[in-house]
Amino acid sequence: MSTDFRFCPRCTRELVERHDGERPRLGCSDPACGFVHWQNPTPVVAAIVEHHGNIVLARNRAWTAPFFALITGFLEKNEKPEEAVLREVEEELGLKGRDPTFVGHYTFERMNQLIIAYHVPADGEIVLGEELVEFRSIPPAEARYWPAATGLALRDWLRTRGHEPQEVELPFRRS
Repeated sequence: MSTDFRFCPRCTRELVERHDGERPRLGCSDPACGFVHWQNPTPVVAAIVEHHGNIVLARNRAWTAPFFALITGFLEKNEKPEEAVLREVEEELGLKGRDPTFVGHYTFERMNQLIIAYHVPADGEIVLGEELVEFRSIPPAEARYWPAATGLALRDWLRTRGHEPQEVELPFRRS
């Protein structure tokens, strides 16, 4: 079980592995405290951005491998996912998104995230935000997907459009 937490945030005693039900969880070593570290996933929105009939994929500045993916971002406090995905499209690509359509939700286990994916038609001129270094504009018929959270969202959306995309290998090791 992997976590960054070693001590209870309530009473500062050591966290220990518990077996409550199917999944092991970390909990306070003091039974009187009762703290359980649930490790709930973080909600993240993902946008399949459609711009001039093509899909826009982008490469994040932090990625070491030359990999292009969907536009993603965290929900902010009291923000609806539909609002968050439009905000991210504008922040990351400088585009005005409209009418987000829910595609599905996907787990991204490596980052403990729940991806909430939308198709977002967008207008304007692409101006990359500070997190991105480059983008690609790909006709849907030529798009390929990667076998992980946002890639599966892209695959599912492409299938609703009558395409059967090819899978590509991730340029990094999955865990």
